[in-house]
Amino acid sequence: MELRDALEAGLPVLLPTDTVYGLAASADREEYTTRLYAVKGREPTQPTALLAGTVDALLQAVPELDRAVLEAVLPGPFTLVLPNPAGRYPWLTGRNPAAIGVRVPDLPKAALEALQDMCVVATSANEPGGPDPVRLEDVPERIRAAVAAELDVGPLPGRPSTVIDLTGPEPRVLREGAVPAAEAIAALPT
Repeated sequence: MELRDALEAGLPVLLPTDTVYGLAASADREEYTTRLYAVKGREPTQPTALLAGTVDALLQAVPELDRAVLEAVLPGPFTLVLPNPAGRYPWLTGRNPAAIGVRVPDLPKAALEALQDMCVVATSANEPGGPDPVRLEDVPERIRAAVAAELDVGPLPGRPSTVIDLTGPEPRVLREGAVPAAEAIAALPT
């Protein structure tokens, strides 16, 4: 099955990002996310990022987001935790529906073409707490067996995205990843 067809059917796929291989599914319906969580072995109370191919696609899905903030660092190896005043995608937000994690990676061309204007729920394609998959072969076999499609673009950089929480009065780095914390915060508009 082609990647786009699998995503439109709500099935989980393996998708390369600008950091590591991700496990993704359409974010349109809660049951798609539930299926992805089961494949990952992830607790439903854990938040997961909404990933889009472009900032425009992300803003169509969550129009309340601040375009200037998004465009300051995206596309790139960042996950931003932003206010979610409309409570969109509550099945992605874990225990905090007032915040949503968003990501627009600098995707390989084939992945960008598959996503087009779609938003997906995405997490790294590893066992919880396991090593991040740099190559498709690094994805655990049980995860690979459970997906409907996969896209192999060869080795990826291997550091996860830097996660920045922008829901409080000051930016807070939740995970230092591909970009050092100081550099990540300096890139944001003041």
